[in-house]
Amino acid sequence: MKTHLSLIIPIYNASDFIIDSLKAISQWTKNLEYSVEVILVNDGSSDNSKGVIEDYIASTDKSIKLLSYEKNKGKGYAVKQGMIEAKGEFRIFTDADIPYGFEIIDNMLHYLDFKEFDVCIGNRRSIHSQYFTEVTFFRKLSSTIFTAFASRFVVTGINDTQCGLKGFRSRVADRLFPKLAINGFGFDIEILYLSYKYEFDIKRIPVVFEGNDNSTISLAKDSLSMFVDVMVLPFRYHFTKKYR
Repeated sequence: MKTHLSLIIPIYNASDFIIDSLKAISQWTKNLEYSVEVILVNDGSSDNSKGVIEDYIASTDKSIKLLSYEKNKGKGYAVKQGMIEAKGEFRIFTDADIPYGFEIIDNMLHYLDFKEFDVCIGNRRSIHSQYFTEVTFFRKLSSTIFTAFASRFVVTGINDTQCGLKGFRSRVADRLFPKLAINGFGFDIEILYLSYKYEFDIKRIPVVFEGNDNSTISLAKDSLSMFVDVMVLPFRYHFTKKYR
């Protein structure tokens, strides 16, 4: 029987909270009326995330799959590997702390399956969203500037490119993810940029934040690389064969 949903979760240095996420995943999958595969991708964690997950799988829930590699390569690379490995008719990725819960996954499936959208993304800036985290002034300012730039010049009209919850029909995921060139956090924008270029139908839905603020983004290190990655997108699309 074909797998209905693949849930991909990138993992990086999550040993402090990953057991709670694994227990929640196991409880969630028990009550589903459709088939699901859960794929965790350990992105070269320097803590004991890999060992904790392996022990849980061996002792508690062997249905969970783990992909792992030693060198940290970035969230975009991790999600890409999970999507390529996935077999589901629909494929969704979310963060390791399951920050938006599980109910929204059924909501996404509704739009991807019954409404037949190609892509469905979480939107933290929707007036119907509930998203409250404590952030520094500098982080908030940087995020605002980056979002304004990206939504004006790269993915027109999308005011939240970085929400870590996105879903795809299988044929769309198979076309998008093998082509991704950005390994870091800028991959979200690359996905949306290509979705526009390939004329995929995108649905934005509000989210309710239920997780923590365990962000692994370093503004000093990641902001510049994200900006460069995004600037290169149009050149790569128009002047190379990478996206063709």
